[in-house]
Amino acid sequence: MSYQLRREEALDGERLKAMLDESPARAAQAILVAAREEVLEAQALLGQILLDGQGIAQDQPLALRWFDIAARQGHLMARNMLGRCHEHGWGCEANASVAARHYRIAAQGGLDWAMYNLANLLATGRGVVEDQLQALGFYQQAAELGHAKSMNLLGRYLEEGRVCPADPLAARNWYRRSAVGGDFRGQFSYAAVLAGEGNVDEALVWLHKALAGGNLNFLRVAAPALASATDPRIRTLAQDYARRQAELEPL
Repeated sequence: MSYQLRREEALDGERLKAMLDESPARAAQAILVAAREEVLEAQALLGQILLDGQGIAQDQPLALRWFDIAARQGHLMARNMLGRCHEHGWGCEANASVAARHYRIAAQGGLDWAMYNLANLLATGRGVVEDQLQALGFYQQAAELGHAKSMNLLGRYLEEGRVCPADPLAARNWYRRSAVGGDFRGQFSYAAVLAGEGNVDEALVWLHKALAGGNLNFLRVAAPALASATDPRIRTLAQDYARRQAELEPL
């Protein structure tokens, strides 16, 4: 298959990503050529594959440079990824304050992922003054745009009545939407609501989904929580969570 990339194809992010799935190394070369020809979407994607080492040697400082090039031209996801690099120290010194500035620019441009990332910093006071009300606002904006992880966290604020009136029914709805949207934490939250309503059979379905998609940090919290459940079927599932956690733990 030929991987000569026409300019109009390079402008299509989905086309570029499909090429990476088909043949990462060859697609990466096409993306590199397009990025050098100043195709904006290719520049942003080049930053991502350099960061991930997908089809090309991993180079975090160079990834940071390409994200910066694309961000300066208004690419919102590249701006968000600049924030991620500065938050986590990928290719640069970790600096949550700098990350927050990048997230805010992309969030103001309407990017749901940037709203979510900025809200996380505001909720924890990393790089910015802690501001739960502002965090809630950004989670809500992102949730209304369809961001599944933000839906779960919005549900948490509504369930707990944190800087807003408690609204269990609204929380349940956001948890359900998050679960359907594929967020494993949302699936776990929705399962907890269902179990509390006595609908354990459906709760188990969502708990299995959360187990399949959950990462190590999630499993470390979820496994002991399930182990203390009153229903024996949920306690049995806790063993599966603990086994999966053990598999993912670093040696």
